[in-house]
Amino acid sequence: MEAHTESNHQTGYSTYIVVWLTLVGLTILTVSSSSFELGAITLAVAMLIAVIKSSLVVNIFMHIKFDNKIFLVFIGVAVMILLVCFLFTAVDVFFR
Repeated sequence: MEAHTESNHQTGYSTYIVVWLTLVGLTILTVSSSSFELGAITLAVAMLIAVIKSSLVVNIFMHIKFDNKIFLVFIGVAVMILLVCFLFTAVDVFFR
């Protein structure tokens, strides 16, 4: 059996259906969790669900999992820039 590479990887329809159903389930979980009073962890729960959903989309639907590794570097740089923007915003809000 050949290893998964960029040139010979094909994802089956069943994988797409399972991932799509998982995304629908996580969306339902996100909406339903907003009706509960979770206190200080409300944002953390919402962000955790969002990270899981985005990682599924990036890895499966965008085929980053089986693509060139340079794309992982670009995604990592983008995530780091986003985190820096969040950090600057948090510093501005908390230390006014």
